[in-house]
Amino acid sequence: MHENPFDLFRQECRTALAQAITKTFPDATPLTINLSKTPNIELGQLASSLSFELAKKLSMKPTAVAEQLVEAIDTSQFNLIEKVSTAGVGYINFYVNFFKFSQLTLESIKSKNKNYGYVKTEKPVKIIVEHTSVNPLHPIHIGQARNPMIGDTIACILKLRGHDVTTHYYIDDVGRQSSVVAYGYEKLGRPKPTEKPDLFVGKIYTVTCCIAEINRLKKAKDKVTVTQSSDDIVKINKELDEWTSIAAELKEKYPVLFETLLVRINEDENPEEEINHLNRRYEADEPAAKQLIREVSNLCLDGFRQTQGRVSVTYDSWDWESDFVWSGQVTEVMVKLKASPFLYFEKGVWEFDADKAANLLQLKPKLGMKENHEIPPLTLMRADGTTLYTTRDVAYSVWKFQRAEKVINVIGMEQSLAQLQLKLALYALGYGKEAENFVHFAYNLVTLPGYKMSSRRGHYITFDQVLDEAVERAYQEVCKRSPMFSEEEKRSIANFVGIGAVRYALVDVDPSKQVLFTWDRVLNFETNSAPYVQYTHARACSILRKAAENTTATAPAYDLLTEKLECELVLQLASFPDMFIEAAEYLKPSMIADYANALADKFNTFYNALPVIKAETPELSSARLILTDAIKIVLRNTLALIGVVAPERM
Repeated sequence: MHENPFDLFRQECRTALAQAITKTFPDATPLTINLSKTPNIELGQLASSLSFELAKKLSMKPTAVAEQLVEAIDTSQFNLIEKVSTAGVGYINFYVNFFKFSQLTLESIKSKNKNYGYVKTEKPVKIIVEHTSVNPLHPIHIGQARNPMIGDTIACILKLRGHDVTTHYYIDDVGRQSSVVAYGYEKLGRPKPTEKPDLFVGKIYTVTCCIAEINRLKKAKDKVTVTQSSDDIVKINKELDEWTSIAAELKEKYPVLFETLLVRINEDENPEEEINHLNRRYEADEPAAKQLIREVSNLCLDGFRQTQGRVSVTYDSWDWESDFVWSGQVTEVMVKLKASPFLYFEKGVWEFDADKAANLLQLKPKLGMKENHEIPPLTLMRADGTTLYTTRDVAYSVWKFQRAEKVINVIGMEQSLAQLQLKLALYALGYGKEAENFVHFAYNLVTLPGYKMSSRRGHYITFDQVLDEAVERAYQEVCKRSPMFSEEEKRSIANFVGIGAVRYALVDVDPSKQVLFTWDRVLNFETNSAPYVQYTHARACSILRKAAENTTATAPAYDLLTEKLECELVLQLASFPDMFIEAAEYLKPSMIADYANALADKFNTFYNALPVIKAETPELSSARLILTDAIKIVLRNTLALIGVVAPERM
């Protein structure tokens, strides 16, 4: 049995080439032997272009080098190499012995079962994966839901690779937004939620923000003088018109809440200053402010936990941004940065000269940037002495590196500049090694056709709403496809199918691309979706159940698995560990879904083309059943990486 059958074949091919070079060209400089998979099974399974490099050194033609190397390889010394041949103008192609390879692969899968494919690293490290970290202001919406799905998948892959992984949620509770919702919450008399707590908090935040903005803009308009430019006046009027439009919408949606907050907020002469004062008090660790903001933040976080529980996402640590301010860690970072040559004081604020840091520390080539690329400065502290988000994030990053050797921040690509500035601040503080082990895993947005989300208008589709609709749509589909199931079975299947569909859809697309979230794609039972892969797994389980009922055990004849489809399936199964390693080493969660879909496609083609239970001979049937069982195991192991249930019935 072997944890990576295809790698065993690859090692044999490397050894064969190395021996052939030593035998044929003993004076040749040692070369790195790279092998690539062939595009077609008929061209072999691995190919080497090493002859081209050797030909240059030896002043020979690549075809002549390839022919001599192939001639020098004795395949009888190897277990898995069936033959070696030249191809094209100098390639060397290796063909696997499918009888031995099928036996090795299928028996390794059966033996390792739930552990198959999860190859352990030789160099495990401590890794912190920080993901989700949605501000505790309103429910997690579908635009933000890609983050926990990607973050949870990355953490799962790295854990199974053998790393010591902990997942962290960074609670952004410092800043104006948290003070806005706390201000509104207090004006209402700190009421108990009458609905899911994050929904409740979200309504308070949206209405309070709207009323406070209108109040601020009206005051700004009253202060307009003849000396101010007409552009300033136009800008204020435009913003005021927009917020007035938002207010009309919110008043219609939440009439009682809106009127209550309008009356109570207008009791204050200057609501904006009250909010800013609360923000300063909180950052200064004033007890009453601390109790208020933590109380409303925790309400929202309770709602987040309920939502994340539905998709089986948990965190090892919930880290409060405010703790880093109160502990003095943010102040300590500011002191160290002020002592560096990269901070300057301008117009009452402290700025970090990120471009100067990158130039003086010669970091631009390392960061893949051109020397003439100018990096904008980063404001670290306002004139009132309060810090900004990225300042606090620097202190948080230092704290994380005291607990881990590598830090992965799963954060949207719109934060790429801030994450770059954060990395440069780590370099500026002398944390060079840490900065090199700091990874910003950037991802693109989730968009809904014909729908524009706006948190301040209260225009968003919550993650819960999407999950509810996914489960309901899955239920309708299950009722059509499997009317014989009991109501309880239908509901159970609909739940894991609907939730699995959403998880898969948010991981499936390459992180650099936008996810266009459409139900036709997410719940497609015919191709490239979780329901499609789940249905394929259930089909494999059904075949195995029927076989257990109707056939007697017969020893499998692996040498009968000679159909091209069968060989391709064996190769695909044997390549699962390679795919897993690549996904873990290069942080490619979308590879997992791609592999699951490709394997499901290949199995369904096989199922439709070749009989399994009713194969020509019992020995062939037994071999195909073992192949089917191996596919079932690998589909389940693949889906497990992205948190999707692999059902036995659908």
